[in-house]
Amino acid sequence: MELGGTSVWSTTGHPQVLQWVPRPARRPADPCYHVMLLLEGEAVVVHDGRETALRAGDFYCDDHSRPREIQAGPVTAAGIDVPQALLPLPKDEADLALGRRAASRDGAGALLARFLTQLIQNTRAFRPSDGPRLGTVLNGLVAALFARVARSDPAPPSRAEQGNLVPRVMNFIQQNLAEPELSPRTIATAHGISPSYLHRLFQDEQETVAALIRRQRLERARFDLADPAQDTTPVHVIAARWGFTRATDLTRAFRAAYGIPPTVYRHRSRALGRRIAT
Repeated sequence: MELGGTSVWSTTGHPQVLQWVPRPARRPADPCYHVMLLLEGEAVVVHDGRETALRAGDFYCDDHSRPREIQAGPVTAAGIDVPQALLPLPKDEADLALGRRAASRDGAGALLARFLTQLIQNTRAFRPSDGPRLGTVLNGLVAALFARVARSDPAPPSRAEQGNLVPRVMNFIQQNLAEPELSPRTIATAHGISPSYLHRLFQDEQETVAALIRRQRLERARFDLADPAQDTTPVHVIAARWGFTRATDLTRAFRAAYGIPPTVYRHRSRALGRRIAT
Protein backbone atom coordinates (compact mmCIF):
# COMPACT_ATOMS: atom_id res chain seq x y z
CA MET A 1 0.00 0.00 0.00
CA GLU A 2 1.17 3.52 -0.82
CA LEU A 3 0.08 5.97 1.86
CA GLY A 4 1.10 9.43 0.77
CA GLY A 5 4.77 8.58 0.22
CA THR A 6 4.99 5.94 2.96
CA SER A 7 4.76 2.29 1.90
CA VAL A 8 3.27 -0.64 3.82
CA TRP A 9 3.95 -4.26 2.88
CA SER A 10 3.55 -7.82 4.15
CA THR A 11 5.30 -11.08 3.31
CA THR A 12 5.43 -14.77 4.16
CA GLY A 13 8.67 -16.65 3.60
CA HIS A 14 10.23 -20.10 3.87
CA PRO A 15 13.47 -20.70 5.86
CA GLN A 16 16.18 -18.59 4.22
CA VAL A 17 19.25 -16.43 4.68
CA LEU A 18 19.10 -12.93 3.19
CA GLN A 19 22.19 -10.77 2.78
CA TRP A 20 22.03 -7.03 2.22
CA VAL A 21 25.10 -5.23 0.88
CA PRO A 22 24.59 -1.51 0.14
CA ARG A 23 25.70 -0.58 -3.36
CA PRO A 24 26.25 2.91 -4.77
CA ALA A 25 23.24 3.90 -6.83
CA ARG A 26 23.58 5.61 -10.19
CA ARG A 27 21.28 8.30 -8.91
CA PRO A 28 21.06 8.91 -5.15
CA ALA A 29 17.74 7.79 -3.71
CA ASP A 30 15.86 9.66 -1.04
CA PRO A 31 16.91 8.38 2.42
CA CYS A 32 14.32 6.03 3.84
CA TYR A 33 13.73 4.34 7.20
CA HIS A 34 12.53 0.72 7.27
CA VAL A 35 10.53 -0.85 10.10
CA MET A 36 9.78 -4.58 10.12
CA LEU A 37 7.27 -6.25 12.45
CA LEU A 38 7.70 -10.01 12.83
CA LEU A 39 4.19 -11.45 13.06
CA GLU A 40 5.02 -15.18 13.13
CA GLY A 41 8.23 -17.18 13.49
CA GLU A 42 11.74 -16.23 14.55
CA ALA A 43 14.71 -14.53 12.89
CA VAL A 44 18.23 -13.31 13.65
CA VAL A 45 19.70 -10.13 12.19
CA VAL A 46 23.51 -9.99 12.03
CA HIS A 47 25.11 -6.58 11.51
CA ASP A 48 28.40 -4.98 12.54
CA GLY A 49 29.41 -8.16 14.36
CA ARG A 50 26.28 -8.15 16.53
CA GLU A 51 23.34 -10.54 16.50
CA THR A 52 19.80 -9.34 17.22
CA ALA A 53 17.30 -12.15 17.84
CA LEU A 54 13.70 -11.41 16.82
CA ARG A 55 10.56 -13.21 17.93
CA ALA A 56 6.94 -12.76 16.92
CA GLY A 57 5.84 -9.31 18.09
CA ASP A 58 9.25 -7.66 17.71
CA PHE A 59 9.99 -4.64 15.54
CA TYR A 60 13.35 -4.12 13.84
CA CYS A 61 14.43 -0.69 12.56
CA ASP A 62 17.08 0.16 9.97
CA ASP A 63 17.80 2.30 6.92
CA HIS A 64 19.61 -0.24 4.68
CA SER A 65 22.81 1.84 4.84
CA ARG A 66 24.84 -0.92 6.52
CA PRO A 67 25.52 -4.51 5.42
CA ARG A 68 23.55 -7.12 7.31
CA GLU A 69 22.33 -10.69 7.16
CA ILE A 70 18.89 -12.01 8.14
CA GLN A 71 18.58 -15.66 9.14
CA ALA A 72 14.90 -16.62 9.25
CA GLY A 73 12.81 -19.71 9.65
CA PRO A 74 9.26 -19.80 8.28
CA VAL A 75 8.09 -16.26 9.01
CA THR A 76 5.29 -13.83 8.38
CA ALA A 77 6.18 -10.16 8.61
CA ALA A 78 4.85 -6.70 7.86
CA GLY A 79 6.83 -3.59 7.20
CA ILE A 80 6.84 0.16 6.71
CA ASP A 81 9.12 2.26 4.51
CA VAL A 82 9.12 5.92 5.61
CA PRO A 83 11.05 8.58 3.67
CA GLN A 84 13.34 10.41 6.05
CA ALA A 85 11.76 13.72 5.04
CA LEU A 86 8.32 12.53 6.17
CA LEU A 87 9.30 11.27 9.62
CA PRO A 88 8.37 13.92 12.23
CA LEU A 89 11.52 13.35 14.28
CA PRO A 90 15.01 14.92 14.09
CA LYS A 91 17.39 12.76 12.06
CA ASP A 92 20.01 12.49 14.81
CA GLU A 93 17.38 11.14 17.21
CA ALA A 94 15.79 8.81 14.64
CA ASP A 95 19.20 7.36 13.73
CA LEU A 96 19.67 6.17 17.32
CA ALA A 97 16.89 3.62 16.74
CA LEU A 98 18.64 2.00 13.77
CA GLY A 99 19.84 -1.56 14.22
CA ARG A 100 17.67 -1.93 17.30
CA ARG A 101 14.85 -4.24 18.31
CA ALA A 102 11.63 -2.87 19.80
CA ALA A 103 8.75 -4.69 21.43
CA SER A 104 5.09 -4.28 20.50
CA ARG A 105 3.68 -5.25 23.89
CA ASP A 106 2.81 -1.77 25.10
CA GLY A 107 3.10 1.93 24.47
CA ALA A 108 3.91 3.25 21.01
CA GLY A 109 4.93 -0.24 19.85
CA ALA A 110 1.52 -1.70 20.66
CA LEU A 111 -0.32 1.15 18.91
CA LEU A 112 1.84 0.87 15.81
CA ALA A 113 1.49 -2.93 15.68
CA ARG A 114 -2.32 -2.77 15.88
CA PHE A 115 -2.54 -0.03 13.27
CA LEU A 116 -0.17 -1.81 10.89
CA THR A 117 -1.83 -5.22 11.15
CA GLN A 118 -5.25 -3.69 10.59
CA LEU A 119 -3.99 -1.97 7.45
CA ILE A 120 -2.58 -5.14 5.88
CA GLN A 121 -5.50 -7.36 6.88
CA ASN A 122 -8.19 -5.22 5.31
CA THR A 123 -6.68 -3.18 2.48
CA ARG A 124 -9.96 -2.99 0.52
CA ALA A 125 -11.63 -1.03 3.31
CA PHE A 126 -9.60 2.08 2.46
CA ARG A 127 -10.04 4.47 -0.44
CA PRO A 128 -7.13 6.02 -2.37
CA SER A 129 -8.07 9.39 -0.88
CA ASP A 130 -7.48 7.92 2.61
CA GLY A 131 -3.80 7.28 1.81
CA PRO A 132 -2.21 10.64 2.72
CA ARG A 133 -4.14 10.88 6.01
CA LEU A 134 -3.34 7.30 6.98
CA GLY A 135 0.30 7.92 6.06
CA THR A 136 0.44 10.92 8.37
CA VAL A 137 -0.92 8.84 11.26
CA LEU A 138 1.48 6.00 10.48
CA ASN A 139 4.50 8.31 10.29
CA GLY A 140 3.61 9.77 13.67
CA LEU A 141 3.41 6.31 15.24
CA VAL A 142 6.76 5.31 13.71
CA ALA A 143 8.29 8.52 15.09
CA ALA A 144 6.90 7.71 18.54
CA LEU A 145 8.42 4.20 18.37
CA PHE A 146 11.79 5.54 17.20
CA ALA A 147 11.85 8.13 19.97
CA ARG A 148 11.13 5.49 22.59
CA VAL A 149 13.84 3.18 21.26
CA ALA A 150 16.36 6.02 20.93
CA ARG A 151 15.91 7.04 24.57
CA SER A 152 16.34 3.55 25.96
CA ASP A 153 19.68 1.88 26.53
CA PRO A 154 20.23 -1.28 24.49
CA ALA A 155 21.21 -4.50 26.19
CA PRO A 156 24.85 -4.23 27.28
CA PRO A 157 27.34 -5.99 25.00
CA SER A 158 28.83 -9.28 26.07
CA ARG A 159 32.23 -9.32 27.78
CA ALA A 160 33.91 -10.29 24.53
CA GLU A 161 32.18 -7.40 22.75
CA GLN A 162 33.15 -4.97 25.51
CA GLY A 163 36.80 -5.97 25.13
CA ASN A 164 36.70 -5.17 21.42
CA LEU A 165 34.45 -2.14 21.53
CA VAL A 166 36.87 0.55 22.74
CA PRO A 167 39.55 -0.31 20.12
CA ARG A 168 36.83 -0.41 17.46
CA VAL A 169 35.54 3.01 18.53
CA MET A 170 39.07 4.46 18.46
CA ASN A 171 39.67 3.01 15.00
CA PHE A 172 36.33 4.41 13.83
CA ILE A 173 37.30 7.87 15.09
CA GLN A 174 40.64 7.77 13.25
CA GLN A 175 38.94 6.75 10.01
CA ASN A 176 36.28 9.48 10.25
CA LEU A 177 38.16 12.52 11.56
CA ALA A 178 37.47 14.39 8.32
CA GLU A 179 33.69 14.18 8.87
CA PRO A 180 32.41 17.36 10.56
CA GLU A 181 29.42 15.38 11.90
CA LEU A 182 31.68 13.02 13.89
CA SER A 183 30.53 13.19 17.52
CA PRO A 184 29.82 10.90 20.47
CA ARG A 185 26.22 10.60 19.26
CA THR A 186 27.13 9.53 15.70
CA ILE A 187 29.78 7.15 17.04
CA ALA A 188 27.25 5.54 19.40
CA THR A 189 24.75 5.16 16.55
CA ALA A 190 27.34 3.51 14.30
CA HIS A 191 28.11 0.93 17.01
CA GLY A 192 24.54 0.18 18.11
CA ILE A 193 24.90 1.62 21.61
CA SER A 194 23.56 4.68 23.41
CA PRO A 195 25.68 7.84 23.96
CA SER A 196 25.51 7.30 27.71
CA TYR A 197 26.88 3.77 27.36
CA LEU A 198 29.66 5.06 25.09
CA HIS A 199 30.67 7.56 27.78
CA ARG A 200 30.69 4.78 30.39
CA LEU A 201 33.04 2.75 28.19
CA PHE A 202 35.54 5.61 28.28
CA GLN A 203 35.36 6.26 32.03
CA ASP A 204 38.66 4.43 32.56
CA GLU A 205 40.39 6.12 29.62
CA GLN A 206 42.56 9.22 29.98
CA GLU A 207 40.16 11.46 28.05
CA THR A 208 36.53 11.67 26.98
CA VAL A 209 35.36 10.73 23.50
CA ALA A 210 34.91 14.38 22.52
CA ALA A 211 38.40 15.23 23.82
CA LEU A 212 39.88 12.30 21.87
CA ILE A 213 38.27 13.55 18.65
CA ARG A 214 39.51 17.10 19.23
CA ARG A 215 43.08 16.03 20.10
CA GLN A 216 43.45 13.76 17.09
CA ARG A 217 42.10 16.41 14.72
CA LEU A 218 44.54 18.97 16.13
CA GLU A 219 47.45 16.57 15.86
CA ARG A 220 46.67 15.85 12.19
CA ALA A 221 46.32 19.57 11.45
CA ARG A 222 49.58 20.36 13.29
CA PHE A 223 51.41 17.72 11.27
CA ASP A 224 50.16 19.24 7.99
CA LEU A 225 51.05 22.79 9.06
CA ALA A 226 54.63 21.72 9.77
CA ASP A 227 54.99 19.90 6.45
CA PRO A 228 57.12 21.98 4.01
CA ALA A 229 55.41 20.22 1.10
CA GLN A 230 52.14 21.87 2.16
CA ASP A 231 53.41 25.46 2.37
CA THR A 232 50.91 26.64 -0.24
CA THR A 233 47.93 24.85 1.31
CA PRO A 234 45.67 27.44 2.98
CA VAL A 235 44.86 27.00 6.65
CA HIS A 236 41.14 26.78 5.89
CA VAL A 237 41.79 23.80 3.59
CA ILE A 238 43.72 21.98 6.32
CA ALA A 239 40.94 22.83 8.77
CA ALA A 240 38.27 21.32 6.49
CA ARG A 241 40.47 18.28 5.83
CA TRP A 242 40.33 17.35 9.51
CA GLY A 243 36.69 18.06 10.29
CA PHE A 244 36.76 21.74 11.30
CA THR A 245 33.87 23.44 9.52
CA ARG A 246 35.55 26.88 9.74
CA ALA A 247 39.15 28.01 9.88
CA THR A 248 38.26 30.04 12.97
CA ASP A 249 37.25 26.82 14.74
CA LEU A 250 40.71 25.37 14.09
CA THR A 251 42.41 28.62 15.14
CA ARG A 252 40.51 28.77 18.43
CA ALA A 253 41.14 25.10 19.31
CA PHE A 254 44.79 25.26 18.14
CA ARG A 255 45.54 28.32 20.27
CA ALA A 256 43.90 26.70 23.31
CA ALA A 257 45.95 23.52 22.87
CA TYR A 258 49.35 24.90 21.82
CA GLY A 259 49.31 28.54 22.89
CA ILE A 260 49.74 30.02 19.39
CA PRO A 261 47.53 30.25 16.28
CA PRO A 262 48.11 27.92 13.30
CA THR A 263 49.70 30.61 11.11
CA VAL A 264 52.33 31.45 13.73
CA TYR A 265 53.06 27.77 14.28
CA ARG A 266 53.56 27.29 10.53
CA HIS A 267 55.90 30.32 10.39
CA ARG A 268 58.00 29.10 13.31
CA SER A 269 58.34 25.61 11.85
CA ARG A 270 59.63 27.16 8.61
CA ALA A 271 62.10 29.37 10.52
CA LEU A 272 63.61 26.20 12.00
CA GLY A 273 63.93 24.81 8.49
CA ARG A 274 62.49 21.42 9.34
CA ARG A 275 59.31 19.64 10.36
CA ILE A 276 58.62 20.07 14.06
CA ALA A 277 55.37 18.07 14.25
CA THR A 278 55.55 14.34 14.83
